[in-house]
Amino acid sequence: MPALLNFSANVCILTILLTKLPYIFTAFYHIIAFSMQHNAKSLRPFIGAKDFELSRAFYRDLGFTETALSADLSVFKTGTMAFYLQDAYVKNWIDNTMLFLEVDDVSRFWDDLSALNLPAKYPGVRATPPRTLEWGRECFLHDPSGILWHFGEFKG
Repeated sequence: MPALLNFSANVCILTILLTKLPYIFTAFYHIIAFSMQHNAKSLRPFIGAKDFELSRAFYRDLGFTETALSADLSVFKTGTMAFYLQDAYVKNWIDNTMLFLEVDDVSRFWDDLSALNLPAKYPGVRATPPRTLEWGRECFLHDPSGILWHFGEFKG
């Protein structure tokens, strides 16, 4: 009788394991996937525009290089950094979009930005002078659609 109990217990355990196997594989997949070492090359957010042509001109004036990918999508680059501008406007999305671009010298960046006088050229554009925080310094710029850019410099 003990051998029969062992066989029944083993069948029961095997049955439980087989029914739970998809969940076990899923768990192992997530462990492996989240422990992967990424060799990331860039992070390119997509942002929208209320007036696509106006925003394209704004970002070119700001110093980004544009490559038009289609009639409603462009990529803007500076150095190795880039973002996609799309002809899409969802007010709640735009009103809650913020981007942070690290610069080497916020004071110099602010001087260059101020010289562009973008608020006078583009409706809705607002620039806020640098402020010092515990982590470093930053200034702000709202684009013509309302997207908030942070230009910051971390403490050394």
